[in-house]
Amino acid sequence: MTRLLIVTDAWHPQTNGVVTTWRHVVDQLPGFGVEPIVIHPGDFHTIAMPGYREIRLATDPWRLAGLAECAYADAVHIVTEGPLGMAARRWCKRTKRAFSTSVHTKFPEYVADRSPLPPSVGYAFLRWFHRPSTTVLAMSPSHAIELRNQGLHRPAVWLGGVDTDTFRPAPRTPRNRPRLLYVGRVAVEKNLAAFLHLNIDADKVVVGDGPHRAELQSRFPDAHWLGYQYGDALAAQYAEADVLVFPSRTDTYGLVMLEANASGTPVAAYPVTGPKDLVRSGRNGCLNEDLTQAIRGALKVSPADCRAFAMTRNWQASTAELLEKISISAADQTVRDDAA
Repeated sequence: MTRLLIVTDAWHPQTNGVVTTWRHVVDQLPGFGVEPIVIHPGDFHTIAMPGYREIRLATDPWRLAGLAECAYADAVHIVTEGPLGMAARRWCKRTKRAFSTSVHTKFPEYVADRSPLPPSVGYAFLRWFHRPSTTVLAMSPSHAIELRNQGLHRPAVWLGGVDTDTFRPAPRTPRNRPRLLYVGRVAVEKNLAAFLHLNIDADKVVVGDGPHRAELQSRFPDAHWLGYQYGDALAAQYAEADVLVFPSRTDTYGLVMLEANASGTPVAAYPVTGPKDLVRSGRNGCLNEDLTQAIRGALKVSPADCRAFAMTRNWQASTAELLEKISISAADQTVRDDAA
C-alpha cells in the first residue's frame, strides 16, 4: 500500500480528539512509505451544524466521487459517519472497492442527548453504515466490546498515541490549593457540570469551548474559562495542573488523558468506557464513581509515574498498528456481497 485515501467530516479548524488523532497519523504516514490523501470539509461548500457552529457539514458531498477517483488510492479509510463518510461509503460500494472504517464517538448517545431519538436508532444506523467495512476500528477495548454487543461484529481495537515532545512535565507554580483542569469541548455529552458542581477546595480551570459554554460560564463564574488553547499554551496548562478531571461518561477514548499524563499530571475520572482503558488507579490517576474521591486519589499519584505511562504510547507505534489493521482491507479490494 502506497496511497491511503482518508475521508473525514472532522478536520482542522475543528478542535477535538478525532482531528488531533488523524492529523498526527497523517504526519506519520510518509515515514512508513504511505502517501496520505485526505478528503475533508475544507474541500467542499459547508454550513454550520445546527447547535454546534464549529462543526462544518458539506452541502455538496456528491463531489466526493470525483475527488476520490483522482486520488488513485490503494486503500480507503472512512473516519466518520457524516455527509462525507456517507458519500465515500456510497462511492466504494458503487465501484466495488473495499474500505475500512472507525468509530470515534458514541454517536447514538450524543444524538439521544440532543433529540427525542433513543440510542437504539443510532445503533441501527451504525450497524448499517459499518456493515460493508472490512475492518471497523474501535479506539479502546471496552468500546470494542460495546460495539460487538450492539451488533457490530468486526471491531478491531486501535489505540491512539500522544505527542510526548509537546506535552512534558514542567515546574508548577507554588500554591495553597490544587489546580484542577478540564480540557475538551464544552458540550452536553462531556458532563462538565458534574465537575463544576463539585464542592471541593480547589481552583477549577476549563480549557475549551462549545455550544454550552455561555450557559455553564454564567452558572459557574468562579471557574477560570480560558477557551481553546493550542501548542505550547495548551502544554503549559497541562503541566501546571495538579489533576486533569475527565467527567465524561460517553467518550470512547479520551486523548486528553494521555496528554495530561505525558505532562506528569494524573487523571480523575469515572470508571467508564475510555477512562477504564487508560487510567490505572494509583499509577497514572484514579477512577471512582465519586468524582471528589477520584480527585483525592489522583492527587496522591506520582508525576513521574504518569509520564512513564504516557511514554509507552507514541504516534509512531500507533500509526504502525493502524496500518497493520487496515492492510486487511487493502488485500481484499471487493466489498462483501451481503453488505447493504
